[in-house]
Amino acid sequence: MAKSVAVVHTGPVTVEPIKERCKRIMPEVRIINIMDDSLLNDCRAAGGLTKAVTQRMCQYFIIAEKMGVDVIFNACSSVGETVDVGRHLVSIPIVKIDEAMAEEAVARGTKIGVVATVPTTLDPTIRLIESKAKEQGKELEITRALCSKAFDLLLAGKADEHDREVMDKVKELSTQVDVVVLAQCSMARLVPLLADVPVPVLASPDSGVQRLKEVLDSL
Repeated sequence: MAKSVAVVHTGPVTVEPIKERCKRIMPEVRIINIMDDSLLNDCRAAGGLTKAVTQRMCQYFIIAEKMGVDVIFNACSSVGETVDVGRHLVSIPIVKIDEAMAEEAVARGTKIGVVATVPTTLDPTIRLIESKAKEQGKELEITRALCSKAFDLLLAGKADEHDREVMDKVKELSTQVDVVVLAQCSMARLVPLLADVPVPVLASPDSGVQRLKEVLDSL
């Protein structure tokens, strides 16, 4: 019997990119998408993760386990810290989309730039990177960069304007750091367009799905 994964999304922009990567990296695995676009909207409105959003995410984790899936995949960095709660509530693994990326960033340098288009993603991503640095016994210098208009441009269908704002910020940041982290799945498609940047540019979907495959293979 084929293994199955429930992917929990907080908006529509991650559904197709993750579905495509799962199909390419582990085509035999059944993917079930759970999408609630109120989650990210509520985080953005509140300026961060709320108790209500955490409770709803944990309910989705519990529902996913009851559906009989083998692993849960959290697709949103803004709510990544809900996984730390959810892991105590379900008996199946929950994989964070950005955990492998954070580990790679720490391994690649001590000066790390973090770029986000949603304010609520910056702090959770930085805390995750700092926790991985602590595990590796490293001290970091983290520079944050927010492309404040980009995400709304993307939602409005103005992808080219979104892309220009993000790429300009990455190129500016790359002169100051050892590695640049793109804090959201929605920016991952820009990585091939940033090949001329002098430092590594990391995005979460590929490494996140690869980590998901490793967890599935270990079961």
